[in-house]
Amino acid sequence: MLRELEEGQIYTDIQMAKQEWERAMRQFEDAQGQDEIDYAIYVLEAAERKYQIHLRRAKRAKINDAVASERGVSM
Repeated sequence: MLRELEEGQIYTDIQMAKQEWERAMRQFEDAQGQDEIDYAIYVLEAAERKYQIHLRRAKRAKINDAVASERGVSM
């Protein structure tokens, strides 16, 4: 039961980090002017790292790839 809760939280964190990364990509694509571009790059890099951290967390927890793909998470 605890394992299932942990896996559920990991999947939720991955999905949220992915959405954050997608928003950062859109922000970067829409950025105009050097200051906006610099800030968008900063936000994008942070979002990418956060997403990678959660993916590594899932691998350390040895979450089954088949189950992950069922939930729409690519690892």
